[in-house]
Parts: sequence; C-alpha cells; structure tokens
Amino acid sequence: MSDPDPRSEPPDADRLTGDDAGRGATPRRYGLADLQIHTSAGDGMMDALAVLDYVEHRTDLDIVAVTDHDDIGGALAAREIHARGRYSFELMTGVELTTRAGHLLALDIDAPLRPLRPLDETMREIHRLGGLAVVPHPLSYLTRSIGERALRRLLATHDPELRPDGIELANGSLAARVTERKARRLNRESFRLPETGGSDAHFLPEVGRAATLFAGSSIADLRAALAAGETEARLLAPVPLSLIGWRALARQQVRGLSVTPRRVLGPALARAGRRLRGITAPAGGGTP
Repeated sequence: MSDPDPRSEPPDADRLTGDDAGRGATPRRYGLADLQIHTSAGDGMMDALAVLDYVEHRTDLDIVAVTDHDDIGGALAAREIHARGRYSFELMTGVELTTRAGHLLALDIDAPLRPLRPLDETMREIHRLGGLAVVPHPLSYLTRSIGERALRRLLATHDPELRPDGIELANGSLAARVTERKARRLNRESFRLPETGGSDAHFLPEVGRAATLFAGSSIADLRAALAAGETEARLLAPVPLSLIGWRALARQQVRGLSVTPRRVLGPALARAGRRLRGITAPAGGGTP
C-alpha cells in the first residue's frame, strides 16, 4: 500500500493566506521540497544520477536539495547531470556544513564554505552568498546539532543576517526524531522560524520521506514561502530497516566515519602543515 501524498491534507489553517483563505476561492497549488539528500560524493550510498532518476520516477517532489557534508562538489555534479536531463523537478545545490555549534544547511549556494567556523560567521557567509541557512535535526544529541542555547543566542541579536531562514522539523532519521517534539514545541512557543522538512536520505528509499510543503512549485516560490513564514514540515512513515538491511546500514556508518571527518579536518590539517613547513624552512629557502 502506497503512502498518502503529503499534499492531500491542507496546510494548517493559521498558515492559509490570500486566495486560500476566502470561501469558494480557487485553492493554491502546493509543492513539496526534500531539502536534505546525501549522495556518494559524501557519505550517501547512491550517486547523483540514481537520486535524480529516483526522484523523477518514484516521487512527486517538486524540488530536491543535494547537501553532502562540508563539500559543495557533490551538489555541483548533480546540477550538471540535472541540466543534461529532462527532469520535471528543480534541483537546489547546497551543503550540510559543520560549524562549531553543530550542523547547518546552506541551501541555494554554489560556492564552497569552510567548516568548523563559529555559527554566527557561517550564517553571515551563507547570507552574503545569497543562500538560505536552515537548522537541521535541531537539538539532537545523536548527531552534531545546533542546540537550544545557540539558537537563542542567534535570535537574541535581532540581526537579520543571523536569523536562520528555517528550522528542520521533519527529518526521516532517528537522530532527528528523538528531539522532534521538543523542537516543534520550542519553535511554536519561542523561535517562530519557518518550518522545513528534509529526508536526510543516505539510501534511495529514504528520498522524499520528509519534505517541505509550500505554495507553488519552484525554488523562487519556496524562497518566497520561507520569507513569509508559510511553509510546513511534513513527515511520512520511516523506511523499514528491512528495506535497507543491516549490512548496508553498517557500510554507510563506516563510510560516514571515514568521509565526513576527512572533509572537515582535511583542509585544516593541510593549512597547519603548510604553516609548520614555513616555520621550519631555513632562511632563504636553501638546504642547511
């Protein structure tokens, strides 16, 4: 039995505006965006072509974002494949960046960002590049996540450049589900950030299991909906482990433990090595 289309139920009443609010008015067309997908360019278990073909033939998504850890290369490669194909959905390039406070999604960018910087510096850089900054799997203690204190510090500045463009309140991973209820409550009562959903897919069957509902169908429509605070995070039933398999899951975990630290620490170690060589090199560059 197939899952119901997340668009089959209308958004919450307090999010309806304009044409949706009037009795007898023509309802808006709502789109779905999966704003966190990982490929084999990072710690995902499927290449970009497989992801794009799966989205085209097995989902009703209007937008997908490729967000490998700390490296924009996978998203740029996916964009090239997307441009050569005939796909009915739009592709957003992005990265899941490791900041000193936890992970942060940088969406709709095509330039590299340096990991392990302070959260506020990273947020400003994303916005300087014209991108969207979204807090993924907030508060989670099972993965590197931005916590409540860090979020409150950002919001207390009242600086638009430091305000996240969204908070991920639907995510298909266990790491996100353990704190989802608390994150939803805090966002409803205090943060008041636009909701997003992303599957955090590392396997094909996970793609589209969580998504962002928004009025329209394009990236421009999604950005407008986020700016207006008129998005909704939607979560489908998680993919059964039996569909993925213990062995595949174990391989992915090993891959994550090898790929992600190398992406984060590799550039920093290279810079440290260059500085060290500069310090130890003899004056004038000659051989002692």
